[in-house]
Amino acid sequence: MNNHKILSFIGICMKAGKLVSGEFAVEKAVKSGQAGVVVVAADASENSKKQYTNMCTYYKVPLFFFSSKEELGQALGKEYRASLAVLDENMAKALISKMEDAEK
Repeated sequence: MNNHKILSFIGICMKAGKLVSGEFAVEKAVKSGQAGVVVVAADASENSKKQYTNMCTYYKVPLFFFSSKEELGQALGKEYRASLAVLDENMAKALISKMEDAEK
């Protein structure tokens, strides 16, 4: 599974309206129990990575560090995005599966 397929799937989630992006929206989704999975850009700041790691660990939300801020932004039709959360349970499971396959 290559990065392109994962980024395309993230774009599909966005078009379906089942995804939020940006620090505040992602944090709200995680804390309200809506987030099924969180994706943070691999080139995000160490501070951001630590913040998301702590938050996702506490709320038991799967977290992946993937791609770049620029590529995540392009997949969402925006400029740059350091973080996003998939809200739909089934789409989140599919994305987790794709991410785990890519890590193998």
